[in-house]
Amino acid sequence: MTPFWIALQFLTVLPIELKTTPTAQQNGRAILFYPLVGLIIGGILFFIACLLIKLPIVLLAIIITTLWVWLTGGLHLDGLADTADAWVGGFGDKLRTLQIMKDPSCGPIGVLSLVIICLLKFALVYVLIEQHQMLFLICVPALGRVVPSILFLTTPYVRENGLGRSLTDYLPKTVSWIIAMIVVLLPLYWEWLGLIAIIGFLISLVYLRHLFIKRIEGITGDTVGAAIELSETVLLFTFVVSCFYL
Repeated sequence: MTPFWIALQFLTVLPIELKTTPTAQQNGRAILFYPLVGLIIGGILFFIACLLIKLPIVLLAIIITTLWVWLTGGLHLDGLADTADAWVGGFGDKLRTLQIMKDPSCGPIGVLSLVIICLLKFALVYVLIEQHQMLFLICVPALGRVVPSILFLTTPYVRENGLGRSLTDYLPKTVSWIIAMIVVLLPLYWEWLGLIAIIGFLISLVYLRHLFIKRIEGITGDTVGAAIELSETVLLFTFVVSCFYL
């Protein structure tokens, strides 16, 4: 169960203490448990939403959005901000883009990307609650955490000494694909609404992968984090919009 605890410690702020330093193989296998951690995050969001359902919707949506960011420690938001800064400041150059991603400071484009994505998620959570579809909150973080598996399985990792290198080398490929396919199909519980959300999610992921390959010939940890945030938002957006048309 060590890979599960590694995944839980890495992806959340929950107080998990590992007794030993994880091996590269354990880190690679931890990716298999990322969707499960996503389900735990989603389950917590859903539970809190049900517990506080009598609050005004706007207040509840703010609480859920804030809790979502807090539970993940802003890990993927950091990747989004770094990627946004690098994409604009890199001027299409691979090396410059990679150098900017390494810079720990956050530029104006990075800040703007965080504001936009958080506002979008707040608005989408608000409508989700308003439409009595809070159960979908369980699915969103789970599908978001399938993104690393899919990207690591299909896309080169460009940094030689990054954490993603060991993850790529020791990721069990067959099992990862099976888990990814099962998790991606979870929204089918909502029938046509879920199917449209899945299609939007996959299209966004394929497009982001195309952009990453075109600019830096692969992925980094920051681009994976950005892909998680953006694909989650697209998944929510397509589901919510579909609620008004189906």
